[in-house]
Amino acid sequence: MSIAQRKFFTEVAALVDKTVIVATTTGKTFTGTLVGINPDSLSLCIAEAKDETGKASHRVFLTGNVIAQISSTEKPFDLKALATRLEKVFPTMVKLYEDKGFIWVMDKVKLTEQGVMEGSGPAAERVQRVYDQFISESKS
Repeated sequence: MSIAQRKFFTEVAALVDKTVIVATTTGKTFTGTLVGINPDSLSLCIAEAKDETGKASHRVFLTGNVIAQISSTEKPFDLKALATRLEKVFPTMVKLYEDKGFIWVMDKVKLTEQGVMEGSGPAAERVQRVYDQFISESKS
């Protein structure tokens, strides 16, 4: 798989659990939360979906061959910028795993877009404070 293909799938995977608008080749449009993707066929599962008429469905499954366009109005979480910020506080101790959606700090604190997921003690508290500041700045 080429670097471009990996980046494409990373971008699509970053849309999981985000609100998306999917236009189909049949002229229908669905808005909802993207909850599943088949990377081989680009088939999607959208939760709490509404079509262009406002009709709601608990789940909509779309095969990749009918998808004309996927749009996201939410800006994806910038894990790379957070890793850069952490690198200033913890030089040479930050490892970014963007494709997997997390950052390792000091090989003992795991951080995702939700905050510290693994690790405890002063280092984890410091990582959480950097995360909290990053989140409050990105919302303003």
